[in-house]
Amino acid sequence: MVLIMQSRHGPIARKGRGALSNAAGRFERYTREDFDDGWSEPSPSDPIDGANDGANHEPSEDPSEPPRLRTTLTPDTSRTVISWNRSPDLPFDRSINPYRGCEHGCIYCYARPSHAWLGFSPGVDFESRLVFKPDAASTLRAELAKPGYRCAPIALGTNTDPYQPVERELGITRSILEVLAECGHPLTIVTKSSGVERDRDLLAEMAKAGRCMVALSITTLDRSLARRMEPRASSPHRRMETVRHLSDAGIPVGVFAAPMIPFINDAELEEILERGRAAGAIGASYTMLRLPMEIADLFREWLAEHYPDRAQRVMERVRDTRGGKDYDSTFFDRMRGSGPVAELLARRFKLAVKRLGFPGFPVLDRSGFVPPRPPDDQLSLFC
Repeated sequence: MVLIMQSRHGPIARKGRGALSNAAGRFERYTREDFDDGWSEPSPSDPIDGANDGANHEPSEDPSEPPRLRTTLTPDTSRTVISWNRSPDLPFDRSINPYRGCEHGCIYCYARPSHAWLGFSPGVDFESRLVFKPDAASTLRAELAKPGYRCAPIALGTNTDPYQPVERELGITRSILEVLAECGHPLTIVTKSSGVERDRDLLAEMAKAGRCMVALSITTLDRSLARRMEPRASSPHRRMETVRHLSDAGIPVGVFAAPMIPFINDAELEEILERGRAAGAIGASYTMLRLPMEIADLFREWLAEHYPDRAQRVMERVRDTRGGKDYDSTFFDRMRGSGPVAELLARRFKLAVKRLGFPGFPVLDRSGFVPPRPPDDQLSLFC
């Protein structure tokens, strides 16, 4: 997997990152662009073009290689941890994202534009300049303890992955699960990482009470394509193993074939579902590629680098599913697309799910929820 770094003399390959550029976010007043004035040779330490040039680079030991790109972490001081939505096409109304930005580097990630709100680029910054919530567990405890709180499943991993590589050291997702398990609160998880297996003990106990389910997002079974498209996510083979391991532990698990990209991975839809069902998945879903805001240009760059022979065909087919545009944000259509191409994919999915006998996810139990007591809570009169 390579990343193209813009320099004065054209692109420089960088391994291990998904985006090929680092253009300033849409809220920035100024943008910056390098150009070749013919006076000098490119230096390996030249920064990536963008709003945060050079802030997370280290010189390479090999002078012929570009500088290494470190992943940096910044604490998030938000006073709330639960995000609420009223979207009619989502099966949940609340979610938690322990991290902003995602080191997995999936080029198609619909969450990339959210990084612009932090003053970062949706490009390389999104996968290398992460923001984490160190007080997530205590903040969650306080929110769940509010008198007006009404229990319903909380979704983890709806924007960025809760099990990206830094979770191994920070353990923020684990701390959130401990709070939810303690107070009997139901949850759902979507991830591309086998790291979810580290919390199998907690999840298995919650599953016994009917309070959790997990979905593995599996975009492709082609290891080479996965390395290009989602460079730091677990391999497709490892994700399928995780489906089996969670299923064996009694945890309801599903597979999400998402997103489907015309002429890139859409031909794999049925095989992904077949492998998932054989591994023990009981639920399945899919989405069509979404290209809101800055993602469209990032995805075009990626196509031009890795699939120049079909880049134009891919984008034409994407627009066929979006009313002639790169993206249509209309509720329901934004997830699955519209038109004959989208309808055919929907038909294929429906037939595969029926043929394979997916029983579907269970309804999670919310009746056992007991609000936690904040650490500074005084004794109740009737305690």
